[in-house]
Amino acid sequence: MATATRTVVFTDLANYTASVSGRDREGLRALVHEHERFVRPICQRHSGNVVKNLGDAFLILFTSATDALRAGMEIIETSARSGDGLSFRVSAATGDIEEMSGDAFGEPVNLSARINSKTPAGQIWIAESTRLCMNQSEIPFEAVGRYKLKGIAGEIGIHRVVPPNTCELPDTVIKAVRGGTLYRIQRGDPPPRLSGEAVLLFEGFAPSSPALQRVMDSLPVLAPAQLWLSAYNIAPIEREAWEGAGRGLVIGTPKALDAAIHAVRAVQNRPMNANTIILDISSSTELELVMAGLALPSVPMAGVVSGYTYDLLPDGRWVSRSPRAVLRVDVSPEAIRVIPLSPAVTIQGRATRISASYPLSDGDLLATPSGTVEFRRLSDCPYAGMLLADTPLRLPISLGQTVELGREPRHPGMALPDRSGQENIRWCTGQRAARAREGGFTLDRALAGRHQAAITASPNSRITVRALHERLATWISSPAQPLRRVDGTVEASIGDLVITGTAVVSIQPPEFGG
Repeated sequence: MATATRTVVFTDLANYTASVSGRDREGLRALVHEHERFVRPICQRHSGNVVKNLGDAFLILFTSATDALRAGMEIIETSARSGDGLSFRVSAATGDIEEMSGDAFGEPVNLSARINSKTPAGQIWIAESTRLCMNQSEIPFEAVGRYKLKGIAGEIGIHRVVPPNTCELPDTVIKAVRGGTLYRIQRGDPPPRLSGEAVLLFEGFAPSSPALQRVMDSLPVLAPAQLWLSAYNIAPIEREAWEGAGRGLVIGTPKALDAAIHAVRAVQNRPMNANTIILDISSSTELELVMAGLALPSVPMAGVVSGYTYDLLPDGRWVSRSPRAVLRVDVSPEAIRVIPLSPAVTIQGRATRISASYPLSDGDLLATPSGTVEFRRLSDCPYAGMLLADTPLRLPISLGQTVELGREPRHPGMALPDRSGQENIRWCTGQRAARAREGGFTLDRALAGRHQAAITASPNSRITVRALHERLATWISSPAQPLRRVDGTVEASIGDLVITGTAVVSIQPPEFGG
C-alpha cells in the first residue's frame, strides 16, 4: 500500500436520474460509456488517471492540482458547447491517499465525494486544500461559502472554479443591475455622474495598474463595497490587495460577464403574466405585525447555554444551522460577532472575508444577499441585542381585532419560529445542561410558548399587548425605553418592537394604507 499526495476529482452526470429513466440495461451501459468516452480523454490529456466509475460518477487522480482543475474546466466548457444533453458537475480535494488494488482511499476521496453531492450542475467546486495547492494565477476561482459535510469534521471552506464560459454575478451586482445603479466603466470612459447607491464595475483594467488608479482618483468618495473589478486570471498578491481594501471581484471573461448581465436584464424585462392576481387589502386594516428580526438572549443562560449561533439564509430567515447560510451570528459572554459565509456581505460599507469574525457595535449595518440587517445592542437586561430586518411575513390587524403570537397560536395568529436542531448551542458543563441537551432543549422552545402574547387594535386607536404565558416573558422595545417587560396588559405604539423568545415582531402601519 503506497501513500501519495494527489488531487482527487469526481465527475458526475448532473442529470443522471432523468437520463436513466425509462432506459433498459443496454441503454444504461450506453450512458455510462458515453460519460467515460467524454471524460477519459480530457483527463488523460491533463495527466489524470481514471481509477474507477461509480455508475454516474468517475473517480480520477491527478498529481497536479492545477492540471486537475484545467481538466475540470475543459469538461464543463466542452459539455456546454456539445449540445448532446450531458451536464456535469466536478469536485476536487487534495491530500494524502492510499492507492491499493486499483482503488483509492483516504480523507480527500471522501471530501471530494461529499463536495460533489453539493455542487450544482455545470460547476466545479473545490476544497480549500486544492485552492492552496493550485496555481492561483492560472485558475480563476471565487469563494462559495462554508459547508458542514456528512462524515467530515468541522465546516469546510469551498471555492468555485470559473470556466471561460461562465460568470456568477455577486448579489450586490445583480441588485444594481435590477435597480439601474450599475455603472460599467472601461478604459477611456469619462467619469460618470453617480447616484448615492451606485455600484461601479471596472472592466479591462489590471488590478494594480496606474490607469485604474487614475480612474478611481477621479471619482467622488464611495464606500469600498461599491467598487467592483471584473477579472479572470488574477495573481494572489493583487487579489489580496484589492479585496483587502474592502472592494469586490467579479470573476469571469468579458464575454461571460456580458452574457450574465444580459441574462439578469432579460429576466427583469420579461412581461408579467396576464393572469396576475391583485389582492385588495381591506380598508379596515389598522396596523400590521411584521416578523422583523432575531432577538439575541444574553449568555450564560441558567447554567445551560454558554453561547450559541444562528445562520441567516438568502431569503432572510434565521435558522439553527444551514450550508446555504450567507451569514452567522455568534453570541458569547464576551461579544456578539458575525461570521460572513458569502462574499457579498459588508459591514458599514466595508467588504468582509468569508469565515472571518467581526465584533458588532450598536447601529452597525450589515449588507447581505437577503437585504440590510441592523444591529441594536441591549444591555442590563435578558437580551444582548437584536438583528433587525423586515421580512415578507406580515399579519394585518383590523379595528377591534386581537391576534395571538406563539409557537402554535390560535387563529388569527402569527407563528413564532420553532427552529429545530441543537448544533448551534454551546453547552455549559454540569448535570443541568446534560439534562437539557438530552431533553431536546432549543432556545426557541425554552423562551417562547405555544400561546405567548396577544395584540389588540382597539376601536379607540389604542394598541395593547397582553402577556399570555405565566413564566415566559414578553418584552416591548421602543425609542423611549429600550426594553420593558409586559406584565398583564400594556399599551404599545406604531413602531414598537415586541420580543418573544428569539423573535422580533414590529408593529407597523398597514403596507398598503388603512
